[in-house]
Amino acid sequence: MAKKWFQVALCLLLVMLIVSPRESARSQPVRKPNVLFIVADDLRTELGCYGSPIAKTPNLDRLARRGMRFDAAYCQYPVCNASRTSLLTGLRPDTTRVTDNNTNFRTTLPDVVTLPQVFRQNGYSATSFGKIFHRGLTMEDLRTDMDDKASWDEVRYFQTTPLGFKGEGRNLTDGKLAWCNWRAAEGTDEDQPDGQIAREAIMTLERHAKNNQPFFLAVGLHKPHDPFIAPKKYFDLYPLESLKLWQAPPGTLADPAVAIPGGPFREAFGQFTDKERLEFMRAYLAGVSFTDAQVGKVIDALDRLKLTENTIIVFLGDHGYHLGERGWWNKSTLFELSARAPLIVCAPQMKAKDKATARLVEFIDIYPTLMELAGLKTTNKLEGRSFVPLLDNPRLKWKEAAYTQVTRGRFAGYSVRTERWRYTEWDEGRQGAELYDHKTDPREYRNLINDPKHKATVEQLKALLQKRN
Repeated sequence: MAKKWFQVALCLLLVMLIVSPRESARSQPVRKPNVLFIVADDLRTELGCYGSPIAKTPNLDRLARRGMRFDAAYCQYPVCNASRTSLLTGLRPDTTRVTDNNTNFRTTLPDVVTLPQVFRQNGYSATSFGKIFHRGLTMEDLRTDMDDKASWDEVRYFQTTPLGFKGEGRNLTDGKLAWCNWRAAEGTDEDQPDGQIAREAIMTLERHAKNNQPFFLAVGLHKPHDPFIAPKKYFDLYPLESLKLWQAPPGTLADPAVAIPGGPFREAFGQFTDKERLEFMRAYLAGVSFTDAQVGKVIDALDRLKLTENTIIVFLGDHGYHLGERGWWNKSTLFELSARAPLIVCAPQMKAKDKATARLVEFIDIYPTLMELAGLKTTNKLEGRSFVPLLDNPRLKWKEAAYTQVTRGRFAGYSVRTERWRYTEWDEGRQGAELYDHKTDPREYRNLINDPKHKATVEQLKALLQKRN
């Protein structure tokens, strides 16, 4: 009898030894992934990893090698506030009704749950440094009325030190416009707001490395946005004689008059000398490299603190930018240079590493993508589509089209981008239309809208444009 009981006890012990580790693993709470969300201001795809022959961006190039580079990522509105409102709510501008830099989205969508807000509602520490929701023209123009208290546990802004305002520089319009200011500044990175933002982001990561609370850390870098102020060492990377101005092939442009905004900006840009154009280009590139350096510092800290393996990293520019193409030195157009922007995503669970995808994605897709990666849900009816499958297989058949829009006074322009074509209508075609074949004309030099050979293509794209909602 004793022998039988011994055998039973031994069997029970063996079962416990086998089951206990499994039960213990089941009882361990699943670690929520952190999110490091970095937005650069007015940054077009002028990065080494996107093929730029001049931009010096080693840190972003390194980030692209470890994650997914999206080569066809499009904003929904090529202006700061409208673009950021759209991507942070997951809604198109026609839904948000934000199409300028002055409307706070809470006046049009008082109950919408923003991207950081849904993380905050799910136990995340949500922190915003710098420009995530729209600010003013400069970092000194804080525009705190534009922020959103419901989205954050902590919001902080940063300003240039007195030393950071010193150094060689000038206004390229002789003061006619507040725009077009550059300065090769004295001082260090931390005499500029973006350097301070990187420093505080690192300190925040260090605090999170000591606790178990998941974080959504938003790092809003202001450069390369005007005013083009960066420490002199970044200007020194780009001697004027090393830069070349854009030139269109002769006789190729046939843009509708409204394709490029008019008014004082266009007039001022038209008066630039070649030297001033080169100064503008150098100042913008200095801001790009300054931004790259700040991103590198934050990513290095993430690695040093061993947070990388459980952190989703998203880096993007809020929209594109022209650097003299078509005589324009700004955004607000529906050309590829303005509508397209860089997007790099690194996720611990992604299978396709060191890859790029040419599939179309829109910035409204970022919200649902982060929801899926983090296993969260939102009450919003989102208008984007999660691109998580592309993180595993970048060659999947994907979106048929990406849409970008902009207003010109009382009417709007809408553009649809497929993998081959861009088709644009102004005021439903009454103010002009455009058709570009990216297979043969990736720089959009030749408007084919009046070519009878492409009549069927125009009709197909017109129908596709009407499906945008």
